Amino acid sequence: MKLKFTKMHGVGNDFVVIDAISQSVSLSPEVIRQLADRHLGIGFDQLLLVERARGNADFRYRIFNADGGEVEQCGNGARCFVRFVHDHGLTDQQTIRVETIRGIITPTLEENGEITVNMGIPRLDPAEVPFTAQQRALTYPLQIDDHSVEITVLSMGNPHAVQIVPDIELAPVAGEGPMIESHPAFPQRVNAGYMQIIDRSHIRLRVFERGAGETMACGTGACAAVVSGILRGVLDNQVLVSMRGGDLRICWLGENQPVWMTGPAVTVFEGVIDLRDSGQRRRD
Repeated sequence: MKLKFTKMHGVGNDFVVIDAISQSVSLSPEVIRQLADRHLGIGFDQLLLVERARGNADFRYRIFNADGGEVEQCGNGARCFVRFVHDHGLTDQQTIRVETIRGIITPTLEENGEITVNMGIPRLDPAEVPFTAQQRALTYPLQIDDHSVEITVLSMGNPHAVQIVPDIELAPVAGEGPMIESHPAFPQRVNAGYMQIIDRSHIRLRVFERGAGETMACGTGACAAVVSGILRGVLDNQVLVSMRGGDLRICWLGENQPVWMTGPAVTVFEGVIDLRDSGQRRRD
């Protein structure tokens, strides 16, 4: 089976986007893992499927990590989704309604080409993350091997654990990130965020993503970091988030309010891959 795809990125967080409206698509977790391989496949952090809406929306949006697992939300992917459906003539609306596993999102293509996404209201109750805790708290101690880290826990449609570090370059992302991701306190695993505060309107961020490892950028991770900083009283309502792949602008006005994310989405190339037996895949 030959499958058309588009390679995209949002501030370095890279995706393969597949139109499942105009072509028949059936992808097993094994095939997704093979496509994600950066040497033997196409290579990506996440795979995005564009599908017909099932309810009162314009499209349905599905997200698969490089390990083949389906996840609930992806902020950088949402912006690439909007760029894709516009560039491929699937819609001419500036603002669209998109179904995800966790509900409807409403991204908007701005006049300057950037995309703003209403990422929804953060979920702060531990049971909704999900996270094992007796009650909601501002921060929680999490035991990692022989030491404890202080984390803020919340869901942006997917689970996040955010900690403040003095220097992002020295943060133990590679060593500690996998242990936080798979910590038994998070029954569905978690994205581990490391935030350095530059000032009240600017942070630097690295994220070890669930099922993908450290990525160049993480949109929901940027939202979660800003929410955690505002809750702790160390950030203002509008924050520039600098990651290794670029910058996002995040705005949150407080509890029971949605988080707004603005940033770019870029098409890298388009192609066709022949899904044959393992080891015989070809990219055009």
